[in-house]
Amino acid sequence: MHKIFSFGFWNSIARLILRNRIIIIILIAVATFLLSTQWKNMRFSYTEANLMPKDHPVNISYDDFLNKFGEEGNLILLGVQDSALFTPEKFKAWNELTRKLTSYPEVDHIISPASLQELKKFEDPKRFEMVPVLPDNEPDSTQLKEFEKKLFTALPFYENLVYSSHSNTIQSAMYLNKELVNTKARKIFVLEELDPLIQEFEEKYDIDVRVSGMPYIRTLNAQNIVDEIGLFILAALLVTSLIFFFFFRSIRATLISMFTVCIGVMWAFGVIGLLHYEITILTALIPPLIIVIGIPNCIFLINKYQQEIKKHGNQAKSLQRVITKVGNATLLTNLTTASGFATFILTDSQLLREFGVVASINIIAIFVLSLLIIPIIYSYLNPPKDRHLRHLTKKWIGGLTAWMENMVRNHRIAIYITSLVLLVASIIGIYTIKISGSILEDMPHNTAFYKDVKFFESEFDGVMPLEILIDTKRPKGVMKLSTLKRMDELESFIQDIPELSKPLSVNRLVKYSKQAYYNGNPKYYQLPSSQERNFIMPYAKSLSSSEGIMQSYVDSTGQYARITTFMKDVGTEKMEEIENDLLPQINKIFPEDRYDVSITGKALLFQKGTNYLVKNLIISLGLAIILIAILMAWMFRSFRMIIISLVPNLLPLLVTAGVMGFLGVPIKPSTILVFSIAFGISVDDTIHFLAKYRQELKANNWKIKRSVYAALKETGVSMFYTSIVLFFGFSVFMISSFGGTVALGGLVSATLLFAMLANLLLLPSLLLSLERSIANKKVLKEPAMKIIETEEDEKEYSITDRKN
Repeated sequence: MHKIFSFGFWNSIARLILRNRIIIIILIAVATFLLSTQWKNMRFSYTEANLMPKDHPVNISYDDFLNKFGEEGNLILLGVQDSALFTPEKFKAWNELTRKLTSYPEVDHIISPASLQELKKFEDPKRFEMVPVLPDNEPDSTQLKEFEKKLFTALPFYENLVYSSHSNTIQSAMYLNKELVNTKARKIFVLEELDPLIQEFEEKYDIDVRVSGMPYIRTLNAQNIVDEIGLFILAALLVTSLIFFFFFRSIRATLISMFTVCIGVMWAFGVIGLLHYEITILTALIPPLIIVIGIPNCIFLINKYQQEIKKHGNQAKSLQRVITKVGNATLLTNLTTASGFATFILTDSQLLREFGVVASINIIAIFVLSLLIIPIIYSYLNPPKDRHLRHLTKKWIGGLTAWMENMVRNHRIAIYITSLVLLVASIIGIYTIKISGSILEDMPHNTAFYKDVKFFESEFDGVMPLEILIDTKRPKGVMKLSTLKRMDELESFIQDIPELSKPLSVNRLVKYSKQAYYNGNPKYYQLPSSQERNFIMPYAKSLSSSEGIMQSYVDSTGQYARITTFMKDVGTEKMEEIENDLLPQINKIFPEDRYDVSITGKALLFQKGTNYLVKNLIISLGLAIILIAILMAWMFRSFRMIIISLVPNLLPLLVTAGVMGFLGVPIKPSTILVFSIAFGISVDDTIHFLAKYRQELKANNWKIKRSVYAALKETGVSMFYTSIVLFFGFSVFMISSFGGTVALGGLVSATLLFAMLANLLLLPSLLLSLERSIANKKVLKEPAMKIIETEEDEKEYSITDRKN
């Protein structure tokens, strides 16, 4: 009765679709229109994706820092490595540029050579004041030469802030408004104001200006993601349509498939907008992903339609059989693929949860659209002509199936040995895989802004902020000389770490105060002694409320201080080494009973987030394997079949992991996705093959060999078609300028190719070798769900239907 219900259910669905074509078309059009109205709600992220939950200790520590000092990633750097800047015309132009930039509401203030100030001591009353280094607004050549010399030799306060300690490179430090830095205003300012101004300056004065800093990097990186969405969609449509046309040699079939997946893409954007999710580097992959996953649905449905037309020529009967015979199998394969993505929903990462929700919803949506649109459109068209059906009898297809049968029949030992060698090699490769938590690693290496990042790394020792928050546990505790000396000791230690820049803290101003007290002599740029402090303090009091560095590096109560250093682009391992070096030193310098000191900042946040994300992705992959194993157990009601079905799907994952190890491709958020995506898709082929195999067993009176070869011949071509489409479809991601997306595309493509070969060669070989233990009625019980309908099911249903 169950199989009658199964066939009856899909037969009822087929009738419902074909008898209500106009209504369904109207409903799809209305749904598409309504979802398109949600596109306006799609938001583009203006900050780095938070890879950890908000209540994670690392996030709590970072939020505590932001509450004390505000956004730390608000610095844009403008660098020039050209002595010609210190000529009257170009220096004046640079001054005009910085003055114009300061006028924008997005810019808080700029520290620039053109407007540089030095600390001076005055006697009546006793005070320090910041006065312009260049009193003349339009200095001549002599004044500029003296200024250049003074800057690099007598003003250590500005080292790595305005000039490089490695060369004569100078920079202007532009601090953005902290209230606007994480809003759309930043994007508009960077792309529409700052970039054109810099470009105009470069062209007019023939000076190469380097631009960097986290707000700038984030803006251009986000813009690259936006630009690539359209590129991916067009490339995916082009590649899949060309392959589809190559297989089917039918423009009509190709256009129908492209129309179907285009509707799916529109729905995908609509779902993102409806849920008010941000466009991130992950959600940006979903629209092209829908194209790549949707095309195999079209292949199965159109291929079956053409097979039925070729068999009996009855269009109405063919369309009904497309739905009744392919509907169940296609539903199951889409469910397993969606399950692979849905496991991301169970992780604690908001980034992954959003990706999992949108991907799984739209995979089911593209299945529904395929099942509705393709039969309905074909019902209004003339049946395919003979030339459209020739691909069904191509010689190369027969050659392919013959080769597969020959390998499984005569070379099973070679298949096993090859699989074993690949397994051993993969395990060796897996042990060499590294984890990468670099913010910049995936960014486009061929872009000007990435080259500028490397320029600032070499000249100023990094652009990514690493923050140390010091709680003295008492108001005004920061300015006590004992605290300042402890901070100075830690800063000296930080300065000795090659990957970190010279730190910025309130100590710079205190040291500069001593230098100013001794009439600007640079050899006195150091912390004052207890006795000197008593002399200097009457002068320094005038600075406490007026100087920006005091407000930026000491909170209003004087209890909290920050030390800011900038990091080079280092991987996770090096970052952990730096952290492990810093923490013991911090605990040694700052006794825990008197100080609370924590390390935070975007660089550390991203590194910790990457480790957290990798752990969650491994958990989600494990959940996907368990979920799909349960689904297989429910479908086939056999534990042995679960093991056999998992082997050809897990081996490709291990091979890919081994390849990553040998090629030096690290585990990171983009590459770890490979395994969940590939597993969810490759298991579809296993379901198709095993379902057909079980059907053939019953038809052939449990004769193993005949059933295996029949299943291989029947499903091999469709599996080959879909695998080739998926291979080239995912290869589209390799045109990306983001290293992680390139790796994702290449690795998923390679994994699916391995999975196809494993399902076509290793799986049937295992079935033949283990025939006695698995191919009997006791092991292969009646499945819980009829996956592929047979002619007998249709006849049985027809008899029952007539009786009722």
